[in-house]
Amino acid sequence: MQLLLIHSDYIEFEAKRRTPVAEDVGEAEKAGRMEEALCAFIAVEKIDEDDVSAVVAAGAKEIASVAEQVKTKRIMLYPYAHLSSSLSSPAAAVEVLRGLQEALQEEYEVAKAPFGWYKAFRLSCKGHPLSELSRSIRVGEGAGAEAGAAAPAAAEDLPEAAEKEEVVSEALKAEAKAVSFWKIMTPDGLMADPEKFDFRGRENLGKFVNYEISKSRAVESVPPHVELMRRLELVDYEPGSDSGNMRYYPKGRLVKSLLESYVLERAADMGAMEVETPIMYDMNHPTLKKYLDRFPARQYSIEAEKRSFFLRFAACFGQFLMSHDMTLSYRSLPLKMIEMTRYSFRREQRGELVGLRRLRAFTMPDMHTLCADMAEATAEFEKQYETSISVLAEAGLDLDDYEVAIRFTREFYEENREFVEGLVGIVNKPVLIEMWEERFFYFVLKFEFNFVDALDKASALSTVQIDVENADRYEIDYADAAGALRRPVILHCSPSGAIERLMFALLEKAHRVSVEGKVPMLATWISPTQVRVIPVAERHLARALEVAGAIGFRTDVDDRDETVGKKIRDAGREWIPYVVVIGDQELESGKLAVTVRAESQPKKPYKVEMAPEELKARIGSETAGKPWKRLPLPVKLSERPRFI
Repeated sequence: MQLLLIHSDYIEFEAKRRTPVAEDVGEAEKAGRMEEALCAFIAVEKIDEDDVSAVVAAGAKEIASVAEQVKTKRIMLYPYAHLSSSLSSPAAAVEVLRGLQEALQEEYEVAKAPFGWYKAFRLSCKGHPLSELSRSIRVGEGAGAEAGAAAPAAAEDLPEAAEKEEVVSEALKAEAKAVSFWKIMTPDGLMADPEKFDFRGRENLGKFVNYEISKSRAVESVPPHVELMRRLELVDYEPGSDSGNMRYYPKGRLVKSLLESYVLERAADMGAMEVETPIMYDMNHPTLKKYLDRFPARQYSIEAEKRSFFLRFAACFGQFLMSHDMTLSYRSLPLKMIEMTRYSFRREQRGELVGLRRLRAFTMPDMHTLCADMAEATAEFEKQYETSISVLAEAGLDLDDYEVAIRFTREFYEENREFVEGLVGIVNKPVLIEMWEERFFYFVLKFEFNFVDALDKASALSTVQIDVENADRYEIDYADAAGALRRPVILHCSPSGAIERLMFALLEKAHRVSVEGKVPMLATWISPTQVRVIPVAERHLARALEVAGAIGFRTDVDDRDETVGKKIRDAGREWIPYVVVIGDQELESGKLAVTVRAESQPKKPYKVEMAPEELKARIGSETAGKPWKRLPLPVKLSERPRFI
């Protein structure tokens, strides 16, 4: 069971419409209001079905404990499925909620919002240190129940943290203890303390700074991209897997595949060689074991044949072991290798998992560059920094859409001050600086481009790091001009960041664009359908199919038995870049009536007349130089299944 506990001035709700799983309630139970109440938002999970009575007892105990702490005798129980991606059956959820109500009402005034209804609610949170708490309730085997630690942020998944197989690296522990010096650096190289910096006009940077310094990573509500990824039939939760592992429908797989291909092509343009390495490694391999302790991530571990293995969280291991076995000359440097890791695995904490923002299984383009020395490393670093800006721009994210963080040791900064200032000058806007007195990790410098979503949570996209440890650890050598063996400096680069997170950022940006009163869309080259042809009547269908074939690209035909108006609205809800309507006039003229989404405004579509070859040429110019894949679904909409 997942709980979000809000101490409120008031909470009120009104049930608007029932869902297929709604419980039956009387009219009086469809609305309610409670003053000075502890509001318990509740998600009952699949695991809770194993012992409902124990879960009810543990949940009631935890809610009562918090009610006592905030000194209230009123409790509102509010079903809230968005707190979990692994929900119980509706029957079990209703049983747990009613059980909680019965258990608490002996000592408290208890109200319950109905389960399975679409509800409107208003809530006024008091805002004191205990006014926002979260709990993870888990029933142990014969040991009662456990709840998350009392803290304002969302609690971590304690049973997972307690499992023996979880490996927490020394770097992750060091990261928690690291003392950071935070600054804002402006394009002229000046640095200011964040509390003294004027964020007017840079509100997004202010949100990013607050997120980084507060280290509040847990998500208390559902970000907008989750609704979009499902409505667009791109991605969905997979209840049959571990949390943070998603299912991709045909449209989502297409978008993901195109982004993967594009990043690989850009890496190839930089001279990177594509390789493939295992996803599982020996945890007791002497070199790998040392590296595990230098990487700030939690691992999945597996026992097999009396050996312990871990699932990779990056492609570093395989590429470094490969580099160790290679014969390298200075003539080969800088040498680049890249792998599109399908998948990398990190055992992220449960309270941080939501949608595509943070996952436990993800696809990471992971490139490593062997450089002769630090001078070559910084030169390559700058090139990869600029390439990352370009990659994000081509995907649909401009410099104004994300914030920059540059992190380094004080020693590196003092020796490379002009270089760091030059990086800030390239983006020409203030950036967040994090500086450490000593080196906690394997790198001395890194940057990230961070997208701030509608919940003011930041997520890292592109990154490059200068690694000064692993050439020694993996005994990677190259022969210099004199024949002497030397150790390279290594760059770690992901030009886009995780592909799933890039999709998250594109969807969140589309939401923001919509809120600003503009038309949301994806770039034409990654849009699942690039052209939708709509015949007005049955007699226009043959021409619609002919036009679809003539245009090519990813063009489909809406042959459903629906009104033209609904077909046009549905095309708009799918963000289709070009919508063509064919009626009697188009049959006669041979021209197409085309709505261009990129030039439209809400309720003011931009329409233009053009020939099929003109539309084909326009799409060709928009997608030139980008990867292409065929339509992922049948051409006729009447033949398509519904995934959601």
